[in-house]
Amino acid sequence: MHNKHLPESERFGAVIGIAPGGVAAYSSDYETVDNAELPTRQHYRSVVDGIYLGHKWQCVEFARRWLYRNKGYVFEDIAMAYDIFQLREVKVIEDGSRLPLRSFRNGSVRAPEIGGLMIWKEGGFFDVTGHVAVITEVLPDRVRVAEQNVDHKVWPAGQDWARELPMRVDAEGGHWVDCTYDDGEVLGWVLQTEDATGAEAHREVPPEVFRPVMREVRQSGGPEVSWLDTSDPAEAAYIEMMGGCKLATDEADGRKYICISETAHNEIRRATNELHRMFLHATNLVLNDEKLLRKFNLPPAIWPRIQKSWSNRRNEMITGRFDFSLSEHGLKVYEYNADSASCHMETGVVQGRWAEHFGCTDGWCPGEDLLENLKEAWEEAEVGDILHIMQDRDLEETYHALFIQKSMDAAGIKSKIIKGTSGLTWDDEGWVCDAEGVRIKWVWKSWAWETALDQIRHDLEDDAEDLELHRTIDRKTQKPRLVDVLLREEVMVFEPLWTLIPSNKAILPVLSSMYPENRYLLESSFELTENIAKKGYVVKPIVGRCGHNIAIYDRNDNLVSATEGNFDEQDQIYQELFPLPKLDGKYVQIGTFSVGGSYGGACVRVDPSPILTTNSDILPLRVVPDDAL
Repeated sequence: MHNKHLPESERFGAVIGIAPGGVAAYSSDYETVDNAELPTRQHYRSVVDGIYLGHKWQCVEFARRWLYRNKGYVFEDIAMAYDIFQLREVKVIEDGSRLPLRSFRNGSVRAPEIGGLMIWKEGGFFDVTGHVAVITEVLPDRVRVAEQNVDHKVWPAGQDWARELPMRVDAEGGHWVDCTYDDGEVLGWVLQTEDATGAEAHREVPPEVFRPVMREVRQSGGPEVSWLDTSDPAEAAYIEMMGGCKLATDEADGRKYICISETAHNEIRRATNELHRMFLHATNLVLNDEKLLRKFNLPPAIWPRIQKSWSNRRNEMITGRFDFSLSEHGLKVYEYNADSASCHMETGVVQGRWAEHFGCTDGWCPGEDLLENLKEAWEEAEVGDILHIMQDRDLEETYHALFIQKSMDAAGIKSKIIKGTSGLTWDDEGWVCDAEGVRIKWVWKSWAWETALDQIRHDLEDDAEDLELHRTIDRKTQKPRLVDVLLREEVMVFEPLWTLIPSNKAILPVLSSMYPENRYLLESSFELTENIAKKGYVVKPIVGRCGHNIAIYDRNDNLVSATEGNFDEQDQIYQELFPLPKLDGKYVQIGTFSVGGSYGGACVRVDPSPILTTNSDILPLRVVPDDAL
């Protein structure tokens, strides 16, 4: 989203222009949203004739709506506007047929054409997302476009376009289109055409470019030297947890690191952005389908709370972690840890310090911007009071909480850490307060929501009134419980309650049915199907954590590996087997962080077992040029 508020901006949802074909463009000045008119997340879904076209009123939504109204086809729902440049087809809505889509890089001998799409690169004014506009007119020295989500101003009277873009033709016949913003850059244009002359060729990437490699540093720098800052509380807590300055617990791996290519990094970045949107679409489907929601094994009395959490558009995620298998066989996602994800400090601080200490100059660290990205996500969250950081007394949770607190500090958010619940108190109006009597209204937690649900299942499952916290509690004899904080309607919690849905493994069969041809998804089902069985499969408990109670079977139904845990009585899902690559005796799993809904950084975990758990080691991850892999 590249929304910028300008004094001349029209109110959100106001018509700012009518493009050719009678298609309206709307203001997307989100700072002027009337929450009474658009109270829930559902109100931001643009749907025409039952077809979801995008988020109101962003640039991609306008492009898809214009194509549907004028051409009868749409391109697939993508994560970022610049991703349109990579698409190769559109879908005809009437009969489901496909038509070819060609991309022409800026400078192409083939000129832009009316009805095509102009695509901007990520960066500058169009930071993070890039931009797309519909080409409405092509003149010898300029191109006119219609668009949404740029300046939110009404187009001049009688004008069916938003902006003119200067265009020149060079001596070789190449067409160059300039952006009207100094810090914006046009990537090219996309046309629906059979003629591929001058179009971007679909580059076949050698499979080996996607295989991680393990390397070892041999330069100066020894483990006996303290290369983390012991005066920093987060780093000191990390050192205490690890028993020294190190990433890997296995001393033999102390100087080892994993490299992935720039092409592979670009792919995991794109996958993170695309999958986050897909998981949210699936969450929306589940929360509007009681039959599906029942498969998630969540207490029915809590369903209204989850649905309300989802509908509250301010209740957004800060960060989560995707787990991937990346190899010469492709890139596939295992799951989304959308609630209480870990490994942020290792990614954002430790692996970079490790490289500095041991003199690792291979490529660059994909976690170097994680802290800054988290800061920006907290700024977007608009926290309105002291934010209480609630954690258990576990050392890992301590350094994780302290690292996240750094990002809050950078965003100007005041915060307090609470360890455990023993110090919580009630005030006279029934609010839960910290030990100093400060009401708890905003919360970031390291606890998983499942921890709170366990309390519900064990203590309150037969008492829906008590669960809803409507019953008067004897506050003189009963101290506040975790659920009394996290489930209080006035308390805003990060990560929000609705993250129970994308974090639950039951979301995987839902995604598999929604996006059966997506290149990043593994076939998954609530039952063991013949198609999954013949590929080999993984059995996962729907609410398992930390790699517990997972079993891997080969295509001959032989048990390959299994873990124990506390989730053996949970319902299960079956996922197509897609093994992790094995390097130097260790299985390698890539983790990427979504931050504010976009890619924020990456890490790598390794283990002698093909099933990674909370005890699996983290090694430094480096991104290197393709030809240096």
